[in-house]
Amino acid sequence: MLEALREAECAAAAGEVPVGAVLVDDEGRELARGSNSVISLSDPTAHAEIVALRVAAQALRNYRLTGTTLYVTLEPCAMCAGALVHARVARLVYGCDDPKVGAAGGALRLLDQPMLNHRVEVASGILAEECASLLRFFFAARR
Repeated sequence: MLEALREAECAAAAGEVPVGAVLVDDEGRELARGSNSVISLSDPTAHAEIVALRVAAQALRNYRLTGTTLYVTLEPCAMCAGALVHARVARLVYGCDDPKVGAAGGALRLLDQPMLNHRVEVASGILAEECASLLRFFFAARR
């Protein structure tokens, strides 16, 4: 999660919403990392999670990322949660909840839907205060 926080800090420095993600394999080796790049890439799908998943899938030449764990500083939105399911990511570990658009229990419980063909194990609250503090500081500076 510390590496995901470093990615979030990079996003903030670039003027992006400070969210960072790191994807590791089942042995803990880093496969990819990403930070929010929506503004810099002019791409509404360039959330930190999606960026990391794309990098890993291209490197592995496979969209299925079975056995992996995604560490992300903020609870994923519905788009990112859906991508985790499609990529067959095994575990999601996130920092702070997103009560407005979070899809892992904050606003929605997308990952718990019984009709899904893949289940993502979820752990939350890891370095939650550090993750939330970075977001609060970023948005306070813009008001």
